[in-house]
Amino acid sequence: MAWGWRLHGTGRSIAPGEVVGPDERLTWPRTVGIGLQHIIAMFGATVTVPLITGFPVQTTLFFSAIGTIGFLLITGNKLPSYLGSSFAFLTPVAAATASGGRELAIGGILATGLMLVLVGVIAHVSGTRWIEVLMPPVVTGAIVAIIGFNLAGAAWGSFQTAPWTATVTLLAIVLITVLFHGIVGRLSILLGVLVGYVVAIVLGDVDFTSLKEAAWVGFPEFTAPTLSVSVLGLFLPVVFVLVAENIGHVKSVAAITGKDFDKVTGRALLADGVATTLAGLGGGSGTTTYAENIGVMAATRVYSTAAYWVAGAGAFVLALSPKFGAAVQTIPGGVLGGATTVLFGMIGLLGARIWIQNKVDFSHPHNLMPAAVGLIVGIANFTWVRGDLRFEGIALGTIAVIGLYHLMKAIGHWRGTIQDPEPATPGSAPGGEEAVVAQH
Repeated sequence: MAWGWRLHGTGRSIAPGEVVGPDERLTWPRTVGIGLQHIIAMFGATVTVPLITGFPVQTTLFFSAIGTIGFLLITGNKLPSYLGSSFAFLTPVAAATASGGRELAIGGILATGLMLVLVGVIAHVSGTRWIEVLMPPVVTGAIVAIIGFNLAGAAWGSFQTAPWTATVTLLAIVLITVLFHGIVGRLSILLGVLVGYVVAIVLGDVDFTSLKEAAWVGFPEFTAPTLSVSVLGLFLPVVFVLVAENIGHVKSVAAITGKDFDKVTGRALLADGVATTLAGLGGGSGTTTYAENIGVMAATRVYSTAAYWVAGAGAFVLALSPKFGAAVQTIPGGVLGGATTVLFGMIGLLGARIWIQNKVDFSHPHNLMPAAVGLIVGIANFTWVRGDLRFEGIALGTIAVIGLYHLMKAIGHWRGTIQDPEPATPGSAPGGEEAVVAQH
C-alpha cells in the first residue's frame, strides 16, 4: 500500500503541463485547502439526495465520509475518489418507501451494495472485459438517460409546491452556470439552492423549529434495514449504473495522470460496494464516485489522495453536528423543485452525452431499437408485478435495453446482417450521472 506521499517539487506550485499524482502532495496547508474544496464541490449534490428521499442529511454525510475513507483503504491509497450520494437510487428509494417505508428502501440499498461487492470481487479476479461487453456505450447511455427522465414526475411534484421559489432557484442555477468560471461555476447547483433558500425565507416558507431544537454535537440517526425480495426488481438496475460510473472514474483519472489503474478497478468496484452496503446497514443513501471532485482535480491539477483523506475527515466532522443536518433539512420543497428540474433533466441528457462521446451509430437498428424501447418503458414507468416482486420503469427499461441489444446482436451476427465492430469500453462519462454539475 502506498501510505505516505512524496512532496511534489517544492510543494508550493505546479509546473505547466504537470499534475500532482495520487502518491504526491503539496504542502499540508495547500493540501488541506484543496481537501476542503472537495467537500464544497460534492456538498450540493450529495445533500440533495437525502432531501428528496427524506433520509437524514447527517446520516448520509456520515456514510459518505466513511465510504470515502474506506475507498482509500481498499484501493491501497492509490486512487483518488470521493464517495457521495448517487442519484441512481432516487426512483427505487421513492418506490420502496411508498410501498414499505424507509426501512424497506434502506434494505434495497443494502442489497445493491452486496451485489456490487460481488461484481467487484469477480472483476478483481477476472478483469473488467466482461463488463465492457455486457454494457457497451449504447447500453450505458440508455440506462443513465432512463434514470434521469424517469424522475421528471418527482421534479414536477416538488416544483408545484412553490412555483415562484422553484422558478427563482432554477434561474439562479442557470445564470450562475454561465456567469462564472472555475469553482463558482461548478457550484451552481449549491449556490442556486442558497438563492432559492433566501427567497423562501423572505416569503416565510421556511420552518426553523427543528433547527432550534437540534444539538450542536451528536451522532447521526441510524436506521436498520428491512430486507425483502420484493425490492430487488427496483434496485437491480442501479448496480449497472454504479459499475459504469466507477469504471468511468478510474479511466478518467488514469488518462489524466498517465498511470495504469487497471489492476485497481476491481478493488474500486469492491470499495463502492462496501460503502453502499455500510450505508444500507445504517440508513444512509447509496454512494458512488463523484464527478464534481473530478472537476476539482482537473481545475487544480492535484490528484493527491492526501486531499481526499482531508475531505473524508472534514465530512465526518460535519456529520457529527445535528444542528448542521437540521439546517440543511429546512430547505423547502419549492427550492428542491427548481434544483431537481435542472438536475434530473441533465442526468437524462448525460445519457445522450455518453452516446456522442463514444460515437454510437444509431443508423444501426441494433443500437437504435433497444435504446428507443428502453427509453419509452423507463419514461412511461411501465410496471410489472409478479408475487412479491415488482419491476418498474427503470428496471424494465434496463432489462429491455440490455436484453434486446444482445438478442439483436446475436441474431444479426448469425444472419450476417450486422458487420460493424463495437467500441471496446463502456461509455460512462467520468463520475456517472453526477457529472452534469461538473461540466463547466
